[in-house]
Amino acid sequence: MSEILLVLLAGVAAGALNAVGGGGTFVALPALVAVGLSPVTANASSTVALAPGALAGAWVYRRQLAPVGTTSTGSLTAISVVGGGLGAGLVLLLPAVSFAAAVPWLLAFATLILAFGRRVSRAVGEATGRSVGMSSRAVLIAQFPLAVYGGYFGGAVGIIMLALWSIGLGLDTAASNPMRIAQLAAICLSASVLFLVASDALDSPLFLTTLLAGAVTGGFAGAHVALRLPARLLRGVVLTTAVTMTVLYFLRG
Repeated sequence: MSEILLVLLAGVAAGALNAVGGGGTFVALPALVAVGLSPVTANASSTVALAPGALAGAWVYRRQLAPVGTTSTGSLTAISVVGGGLGAGLVLLLPAVSFAAAVPWLLAFATLILAFGRRVSRAVGEATGRSVGMSSRAVLIAQFPLAVYGGYFGGAVGIIMLALWSIGLGLDTAASNPMRIAQLAAICLSASVLFLVASDALDSPLFLTTLLAGAVTGGFAGAHVALRLPARLLRGVVLTTAVTMTVLYFLRG
């Protein structure tokens, strides 16, 4: 019962974190490893379990969805689906060591961009006399490796997306959060289909369903909370999450 409770609470926390600011993988994955699942199985299981929670959050945010620059929502989602599926395929073929080693540095990079990205964007715009803005093609090209990474491991992929849109397009973190959740849902759902068919994620159905139930609850509740947070506070939550996860991963070595 203590293991089930741990997984349930981890699911709620992960779903809420993903809805509010990102970083749910860093709660769900260690919890599954702690109850005895192998890292690869835990990775697949956490992706499958967090997908409905991300979908629940995207449903709450459906009326707040706005295009990323001039990029259509449909095109961006299609790229996320394809990349997420490819990333899941790589999980089944390649070792995760290289990605695991890169995670702290990716987090640190994303955190710095989240903290200073909009200032850099404005400074470059003032220096060049024109606004900084990625083209629709550039946004889609950049989204593809992010989606592959999201399907492969997924830690902080939403945070990195916000960072990319912040520095590349000058978009506000709070305004971009609904689209972040929608793309996270697309990546997770695509990867989950392959994991359910080809991985051993279903070998521990009790842990999987418990984490899933917690994630849906946390994702739905977290999205409602995020809708009511002032933009400045939401940006603070996102940045605090990014800083915390970066420090924890560097300390973990």
